[in-house]
Amino acid sequence: MASAIEEWNLHRRIALKVLMLTGVQPARLILGMMATTSFLSMWLSNTASTAMMLPIANAILKSLFGHRESHKDLSWESEETAAAVRKNGLHTVPTEMQFIAGTEDKDCPEEAEAPTDLHPTSKKEEEYRRNIWKGFLISIPYSASIGGTATLTGTAPNLILLGQLKSFFPQCDVVNFGSWFIFAFPLMLLFLLVGWLWISFLYGGITLRGWRKKKSELRTDAEKRARDTIREEFQSLGPIKFAEQAVFILFCVFAILLFSRDPKFIPGWASLFTPGFISDAVTGVSVVTILFFFPSQKPSLKWWFDFKAPNTETVPLLTWKRAQDTVPWNIILLLGGGFAMAKGCEESGLSAWIGGQLHPLESVPPVLAVLLITVVVAFFTEFASNTATIIIFLPVLAELAIRLRVHPLYLMIPGTVGCSYAFMLPVSTPPNSIAFASGHLLVKDMVRTGLLMNLMGVLLLSLAMNTWAQTIFQLGTFPEWADLHLANVTALPSSLANGTYRTL
Repeated sequence: MASAIEEWNLHRRIALKVLMLTGVQPARLILGMMATTSFLSMWLSNTASTAMMLPIANAILKSLFGHRESHKDLSWESEETAAAVRKNGLHTVPTEMQFIAGTEDKDCPEEAEAPTDLHPTSKKEEEYRRNIWKGFLISIPYSASIGGTATLTGTAPNLILLGQLKSFFPQCDVVNFGSWFIFAFPLMLLFLLVGWLWISFLYGGITLRGWRKKKSELRTDAEKRARDTIREEFQSLGPIKFAEQAVFILFCVFAILLFSRDPKFIPGWASLFTPGFISDAVTGVSVVTILFFFPSQKPSLKWWFDFKAPNTETVPLLTWKRAQDTVPWNIILLLGGGFAMAKGCEESGLSAWIGGQLHPLESVPPVLAVLLITVVVAFFTEFASNTATIIIFLPVLAELAIRLRVHPLYLMIPGTVGCSYAFMLPVSTPPNSIAFASGHLLVKDMVRTGLLMNLMGVLLLSLAMNTWAQTIFQLGTFPEWADLHLANVTALPSSLANGTYRTL
């Protein structure tokens, strides 16, 4: 579905429309960028959302400050940035940045005259513009990581949680697309709001006295140019095409079917079928199958009755070649490998042994345990990939929850969501790397901003787990399906021991 949305440029139309509605003041534009990127990241991959939004942000920044000035303002840090990029093993100009360089000059010819009009009048004005540039670039990867947590399909750790729940606790049926969205979407909105306030305070020109200060004529002209740039970009897309309308309708059907399959508080449409035969995968495969044969051009009824009409091939909304090129098959294989590793840890007794070594945590209150787990996972994922982190931690958290006699999801969900809260380093996650490789951010910028973002994420996640998540996932009780797993784990060492005696 994400491939079809990207194929027909529907995501770009949505992004520009949102930016037209939010306004062109720097703080409002950052809010528009964050809201759009997070919404797209709920359905597309975090990396694709970041790569799509960066050229749009770059075009707006060029119209605000001019092409030459942006380089002049940031020239003092170019050498340090290049050294940091090389140190982290990143390319200074990735394919996304080549796209920026190739499109901006073509789309915005008026930028050549901007530097003379926008010559900096003071050092304070220069610093203000440099901070706005950084705020735009740093808000996009952060909001992509936050938005990916809102849906089960938004990021790999969420899918790994679902798969490992099926492996460890086959009887567990409380986590589905709808229940996860009801839990994670309010958390995403809260985090986006707090993150926007923090980024705007640092880079977006929001100050306690700034609301009463009158804007200079220079900034008013720059904001007018930015508004014109967004409008021109949107108009260049032309009228909405039949293919875009079809993909949008199928996307809405896809989302509605996912939410209404098993909402828990009312019977869903899955109750019309034999229990166990309908899952979220059925919805996904059914809708995507339609994409492969639904025409991208409006079909004509006359063609069916005209026997002399040419039998021309119609391009579908999604071709298999496009799916091969854009679907991250390596991630799918990595997910399968993670499920296999988790099952191996369970069958061999390794996860039970590791859980037994954590007996000092048995005396810790569960609320504090959630806070500690989220901090550890969020710190660990700064240096390792999100997928590797969650594969390592989930089996251990499941066993620890059973030893603490708390609901397994009470520990597993914070570990899963905490894996996406990687904001401090460029190497923490691909969106951070893409924004950093643009050459306008330093490592210290990301550390300064990301440290408080991590802290706010941990606190908000702990708040969510101890409030509305309690009702959604019934976290106040120790479930029967966890008791069944406990019985199996207790029986495992004795059976292993008997096998050892037989061998001897």
